[in-house]
Amino acid sequence: MVIMTMSSSPAFLPVLERIAEEIGRTPGRGRPADYIPALAACDPRSFGMAVAELDDTVYGVGEWRQPFSTQSITKVFTLALDLAREGDELWEHVGREPSGNPFNSLVQLEYEQGIPRNPFINAGALVVTDRLQTRTGDAAGELLSFLRAESGNASLDFDKEVAASESQHGDRNAALAHFMASYGNIDNDIPVLLDQYFRQCSVAASCADLALATTFLARHGIRADGTRLLTRSQAKQVNAVMLTCGTYDAAGDFAYRVGLPGKSGVGGGIIAVVPGRCAICVWSPGLDERGNSVAGVAALDRFTTLTGLSVF
Repeated sequence: MVIMTMSSSPAFLPVLERIAEEIGRTPGRGRPADYIPALAACDPRSFGMAVAELDDTVYGVGEWRQPFSTQSITKVFTLALDLAREGDELWEHVGREPSGNPFNSLVQLEYEQGIPRNPFINAGALVVTDRLQTRTGDAAGELLSFLRAESGNASLDFDKEVAASESQHGDRNAALAHFMASYGNIDNDIPVLLDQYFRQCSVAASCADLALATTFLARHGIRADGTRLLTRSQAKQVNAVMLTCGTYDAAGDFAYRVGLPGKSGVGGGIIAVVPGRCAICVWSPGLDERGNSVAGVAALDRFTTLTGLSVF
């Protein structure tokens, strides 16, 4: 077994290469998200992985420069952008507990009277986007500007085909939004909110882009330009919610196997944070039954095993 020391940064690349080789020999990669037609045609055997250090040095293997649909990964960034603006008031409108139910559950929302269990299930993300929209007038635009700045990639953009596909198959999200509005937990007009939310989820970015964009959480809230987005305490909060809620209703298994704060998306991507050390993004579009990338979780499991890097 290769165990990296904390000073051996160049060893990231051989570790990534070893992981890519092991993943390439692994049969059974799951299935792409076929309920979003624009994602259904993705090759489940595609694979890319990147690690970004605190100085924005980035290493990658496979298709680490290939843009893919970020989907729910963007919920981390909208959470951080809104939390930076309104602080603890946000937590009066969305909880911080694991859901234990599917990410688009209406039943749980009814039990809890319109307050979503956490910001990473769809209902919670809609609340966060709604609140960011109220504060900025363009939540999706604010997100895109942030991702462009942190990744250094000014060409990042929304995928109009994916956004349109989300909108055409977005009845459940519309139902969630209307239900929360009936409890007074949504401020904006529902069509405006849904447009912002679908655009947010449609951002196309690569593993390199997302690893770089996530390093502010590894730097305890400090952006790439040295300015502070979140307090150290707020960065801890975001990382904690990622660890407990970031992989749908498989967060316990992800924490057990990987041991890092992480957030997955049904486009096949997963971001993960080693606080004070680096950020990681892995992509492979074949999903398990809970909506997480099969190869992505396996790759992160191997990464923490081979490097010894974990929050535990």
